[in-house]
Order: sequence, then structure tokens, then C-alpha cells
Amino acid sequence: MELVNNLFDDETARPLLSLVAEMGGKLAGHVLFTAVRIQPEDQEVSARILAPLAVSSDFQGEGVGGLLIREGLKQLAESGVDLVFVLGHPGYYPKFGFQTAGLLGLQAPHSIPSEHAEAWMVQGLKAGVIGRIEGTVQCSQVLNQPRHWRE
Repeated sequence: MELVNNLFDDETARPLLSLVAEMGGKLAGHVLFTAVRIQPEDQEVSARILAPLAVSSDFQGEGVGGLLIREGLKQLAESGVDLVFVLGHPGYYPKFGFQTAGLLGLQAPHSIPSEHAEAWMVQGLKAGVIGRIEGTVQCSQVLNQPRHWRE
């Protein structure tokens, strides 16, 4: 909760997209997408990072996380965002279209051990962006803390 509150207060995280899911009048889940830049900055690209995604334990396994991810990606695509990044489970996020970012020339803000390299992922929301853009992602001040990039 502290991370989310800090991201809402972080001007460098804007623009952001925050979505919640309710089921039976209860908060079932939340996802937050915040702005990132890709260094070098002379590349014309609009990008966000998905962090964090949370689903209440009462609603785990009911597809709430997937609904939030799909709706977020849809809204971001409609708003003109080109790329979305995530540091997450490589068995979960690929089913939503994410692929290993490092293999595509898009590096994380902090080093990720090689045994976890597949956890750093990207999804292109516009054709032709992946493969044209390379560099290192720079997150908001709040997310650009090494503690958020360790297992």
C-alpha cells in the first residue's frame, strides 16, 4: 500500500492509469501503470510500467488480475501508449502478450540476475515499435529504487 501511495504522490510517475476491480461490493484487485522513459531520450516512444498488481486473497484464482491487465492494456493502447513493461512472473505475464524485454534490447533500470532475466518483460501496443527502440528504461523516482528490483 505504501508503494501505491508513494507513486500517486510522485510527479515523475505521471501520467498514470489506476484501475480497481470490485466483486460483490468488495475490493477485489488493483493495478497501476506509471510513466517510464527510455534512455537515450531522443527516441519517440510513449511507455508505461505495470507495477504493482494486487488481488485480494479472497479473489485469487478468479481471473481478477487478468481482467485488470487486459483492461489496462486496452486503455493504454487507446490513449496512444507504445510499450508497457513489467517485472513479474515469466509464467504469468506472457499469456497477456508480454515477452522478454532484454532480448529485444530494452534493459531494466537496475541489473537483474541472469537467472531471472525472463522476468523483465515488455509488450508492444503498436506494431513496429519493438525492434525500432532500444535502451534502458528509467522509471519514476519511487520505482527507481534498487529495493524494488530485487527478488
